[in-house]
Amino acid sequence: MGDAIVVRNLRKEFKVYSSRSGLKGAFRDLFTRNYKIVPAVNDISFHVKQGEMVGYIGENGAGKSTTIKILTGILTPTSGLVSVNGMDPHKEREKFVQTIGVVFGQRSQLWWDIAVQESFRLLKKVYKVSDAQYNEHMDHVIKSLEIEPLLDKPVRKLSLGQRMRCELAAALIHNPRLLFLDEPTIGLDVLVKLKIREFLKEINKKYNTTILLTTHDLSDIEALCERVIMLDGGQIIYDGSLRKLKDQWGEGKEIQFQFIEEAKISDLERLTSSLGVKWNKGEKDQIFTAHMEDNDDKVSRLISIVVSSYKIKDVKVNEISTEEIIRNIYEKGIL
Repeated sequence: MGDAIVVRNLRKEFKVYSSRSGLKGAFRDLFTRNYKIVPAVNDISFHVKQGEMVGYIGENGAGKSTTIKILTGILTPTSGLVSVNGMDPHKEREKFVQTIGVVFGQRSQLWWDIAVQESFRLLKKVYKVSDAQYNEHMDHVIKSLEIEPLLDKPVRKLSLGQRMRCELAAALIHNPRLLFLDEPTIGLDVLVKLKIREFLKEINKKYNTTILLTTHDLSDIEALCERVIMLDGGQIIYDGSLRKLKDQWGEGKEIQFQFIEEAKISDLERLTSSLGVKWNKGEKDQIFTAHMEDNDDKVSRLISIVVSSYKIKDVKVNEISTEEIIRNIYEKGIL
């Protein structure tokens, strides 16, 4: 299985101009401008195999969208090597765009005032898709995304969730090998998100479509991606499996107990003193949470000790969420 994306020592710099203050400063700016060079992407390297679903994450300004724009041929890199589907996205643009699909959550590729199906027909001609190919592939896409009732409506009359499903369908008209998704579920309700996630899993399995996903909604990453690439300040600070990230930085487990009878933290601490447990009392009556290392044997022993000493109404074992892990990484700089 080959690489869909190869990036080596990629760098993208921008000139940032600064204005001088006052009338005198404004006059001087007419003739000479002060500027500095700012690297948005700073010598990054990674590769993505054909058929992989990869989460590309980072805070605002980390360099995610700049990378996507370079990979899709919108921006030219300052230096470094970029190969996508075996081509240079900028130099072989016309041939290259036939092999990719792009969905930007903040941008539309559908025409605002015409019916959705007319936009689809225009894109079909742009990508030179035959009637047979279109019918075979798009019948499945339209049915899976449940957009058939929307086809004769103008885009301006669609809700955000309806439009995003149509945007995703439009990006897949030519059945691309590689799909770039930049914040595809921004502002969507839970049911629409679930529908889009299930569909993405389906096309990945059916067509071996490679997907690079940038999002601030980490539940999207958890639902779809086994691998994450994390950016900070234009540099990659983590590239690996989501499971390893959780194991390495998850900082243990939480076991929540709801007692039928009255319990005290001092008694619970005494009972579990050998297990290195930290106890907290919840806002509701008789709910206590034990924080401890992620060790299956110790978790089992804790539950056994507590259950043998108290009458229990409910027990929940929770991992530290991915969102909390990543927030800790950025706040504490622990990578």
